[in-house]
This record gives sequence, C-alpha cells and structure tokens, in this order.
Amino acid sequence: QVQLAESGGGLVQAGGSLRLSCAASGRTLSGYTMGWFRQKEREFVAAIRWSGGIIYYADSVKGRFTISRDNAKNAVYLQMSSLKPEDTAVYYCAVSRRSGDYSDYVWYDYWGQGTQVTVSS
Repeated sequence: QVQLAESGGGLVQAGGSLRLSCAASGRTLSGYTMGWFRQKEREFVAAIRWSGGIIYYADSVKGRFTISRDNAKNAVYLQMSSLKPEDTAVYYCAVSRRSGDYSDYVWYDYWGQGTQVTVSS
C-alpha cells in the first residue's frame, strides 16, 4: 500500500504562485508514475514518469505549471505560476503502477486526500 499526503494549498491572488508537495509513504515508488489531478472530476493536470525524463501536461496548464519529483524522498511537486481563478480546485496527488494513458485517472492506483487551491481575481 501507498499513502499520499498533499500540502501547500491555499489562497492566492490571480497571477501569483503556489507550490504543492506530495509525500508518499508505505513503499518506494520505484518505477511508478506520479500525477496531479484536480476537482471531483479528476481533471488531469500533469504527470511525471519515474526517471523524470518524461513529463505530461494538460494544455490548460502548459507553460505555467511545472511538475518535478524527488525519488530519494518519495515526493512529487507541482510548481504553479501565473495562477488564474479557473485554477481554483482541490488538487490530488496520485500514483500509477501500470503503463497506460497517464492523463486518465483510471490508470492511477493510489490517491491522496487533496489540498485546496483558491485563486482570487
């Protein structure tokens, strides 16, 4: 089992920045892909493969958000810049053990509880 805990959410003005963190425990994430989704609909935001060399972004966040991971710490991060009110959502960290479409939430096996991000206009 893998437990995930997100942090770093909060209230920020439009144009501002936030950095979300996700710490994993329970087992090493060697070989796994980690991703970020938002809201109840599990809208894809970004994903990063184990090596960190392959990264995926949703078009809506490309150029504004940066995903990264620290395998030694079993952690993944989401640096969010130029935030917009429409980025307001609960952000979830997730881990996938399988190979598939990493923009689709069904391929993810473990989920955190989420952290709220609110962007005011």
